[in-house]
Amino acid sequence: MKKFDKERLLLAVAGPVIALVVAVALTSIVLLASGKSPFEPYSIMFEQATFSDIQVLIINQASLYYIAALAVAIGFRMNLFNIGVDGQYQLAAMMAAIVGAHVALPAALQVPLLILTAVCTGAFWAGIAGVLKVTRGVSEVVATIMLNAIATSVIAYLWLPDVFGVKLGNNNTTGEMHKSGWVPGFDMGESGEIYGLVILAAVLGIGYWIVLNRTRFGFDLRASGASESAAAASGVDPKRMVLTAMLVSGGIAGLAGLPILLGDTHTYSLNFPTGIGFLGIGIALLGRNSPVGIAFAAVLWAWLDKASPELDFHGYDKEIAVIMQGLIVIAVVVSYESVREWGLRRQQRRVGAELAAGHALATDNTQKEVAGR
Repeated sequence: MKKFDKERLLLAVAGPVIALVVAVALTSIVLLASGKSPFEPYSIMFEQATFSDIQVLIINQASLYYIAALAVAIGFRMNLFNIGVDGQYQLAAMMAAIVGAHVALPAALQVPLLILTAVCTGAFWAGIAGVLKVTRGVSEVVATIMLNAIATSVIAYLWLPDVFGVKLGNNNTTGEMHKSGWVPGFDMGESGEIYGLVILAAVLGIGYWIVLNRTRFGFDLRASGASESAAAASGVDPKRMVLTAMLVSGGIAGLAGLPILLGDTHTYSLNFPTGIGFLGIGIALLGRNSPVGIAFAAVLWAWLDKASPELDFHGYDKEIAVIMQGLIVIAVVVSYESVREWGLRRQQRRVGAELAAGHALATDNTQKEVAGR
């Protein structure tokens, strides 16, 4: 492996490792300050990860996190902060649930229809922010935050009994979807069932890598994110790329709720998981927008979520895991900036050394020519 490649690998790994070490250290300090063991909670959570039923829960939860993080990562590649993934996936899941409850087609058509519904809904909702940015210069951060709030209101309206809502006790639902839209999972016996659409998450990760690294669109996306002016000079339309990136990001975000919707709940209700879009931001940051890095980060986040409830039975607050997640996000931002500056200084020193060596060689050659005369 070349020296340059080794340095790039070191820079890619250093950020997440530093972030995790700092987060663990700070969480341990919090535990010590509260008069509790700084080691036992980690031991308890690691033990939980050895149980097959917890492993199934972790895989299922990680699939949702992974898709949401990929949606965020698409925006990051374009220097766009799509903070509206949460509203996009919730609204998309609800629309898919409504279609699934009112349309009955053979499974070979029903499942693709629901997936297409989710993709189009998420893309449409993100596209609003994209259009506002390219036409009126509205920050995508502000626009997507507002769209999250609007999505919540739209969902509340669609839940009305006179619209698409079905009341089950105190729970608002969209009614049970037709079974042709259910996606069977992988039966793990007494451990539970892994969602069938975990495969969708894997396919999206592979597609994400291929598109970004092996297609013209991926190159234009990365080039526009690195420098809009340079990309424009090479013939890329920055506004078109911004809109396209928001549409793709929203389309992927729309899929984030489908593994649990089509594999477990089969309805959109008050119990449907929320906040996945916001967690996807931290996961994408920790994974450095890499499909493999995001996968490890998603599993880590899911492990913290599913292993932490056991802490309540041992005298520890399960919110320790939430504290750790927050500290990881903070540490990620700080460590990445530190690693970036360290990398820039190394590059500057290397360039300086190469220039000095070139100057010395040129001087030596000149002296030899003079001596030869």
